[in-house]
Amino acid sequence: MDRQDLSDFLDRLLPPASVDDYCPNGLQVEGRRDVRRLVTGVTASQALIDAAVEAGADALLVHHGLFWKGDSGRLTGYRRARVARLIGANLNLFAFHLPLDVHPELGNNTRLGLQLGIERTGSLDRAGLLAIGDLPPRLTGPTTLGDFSAQVAQVLGRVPLVVGDPAMPLRRAAWCTGGGQRYIEDAWPHADVFITGEVSEQTVHVARECGIGLICAGHHATERYGVQAVGEHLAREHGLEHRFIDIDNPA
Repeated sequence: MDRQDLSDFLDRLLPPASVDDYCPNGLQVEGRRDVRRLVTGVTASQALIDAAVEAGADALLVHHGLFWKGDSGRLTGYRRARVARLIGANLNLFAFHLPLDVHPELGNNTRLGLQLGIERTGSLDRAGLLAIGDLPPRLTGPTTLGDFSAQVAQVLGRVPLVVGDPAMPLRRAAWCTGGGQRYIEDAWPHADVFITGEVSEQTVHVARECGIGLICAGHHATERYGVQAVGEHLAREHGLEHRFIDIDNPA
């Protein structure tokens, strides 16, 4: 697949202008023109870049790219090392941040909901960053916070931080992957539990005082599924060889 055709396809699938973001979405580092082998991952860390090069990738697609508003713009230290490795290997780097979070079918929010068995019914914001959905009841009654948090731990492979009474019955969930903890104030009137990746000190107090369950399951762990879905979509639509590489991150 031609690099420009791939770039155009991704820009249509995940329109950069669809949501106000604080990073450049799309092609961030230009590599070889012909793309046949694609690696996807969460963050363009040195470890992921090295793994993609070793896998013989022509393009690397990530959720967290290299460049962010507020950065100094200097290519020194670890930033220089990452860019040097990409350019030295002639490896394309594509990154999509919020446009990947909000995609209604392939996005991080939708895909996390599917992993956790939540039937998504909509969004609580216009952009689609705060999802809302129904939790299926157990045969013995409503799902409880204790049962659901155990399910989250099993699915994501890590024990989440949980705030609330384990016996609390849950019927509706709101969630925002990654660093979406600030959305708890928008979620609590509409849901019994709020699921996100990170936690801030004040988030715990808000959950306790509003009486909403809180599950913080890790920024990385909650954002592994959207980029995989996009890679699989590209493999089906364009015959690219796709491999997801997970560089574990406890945060």
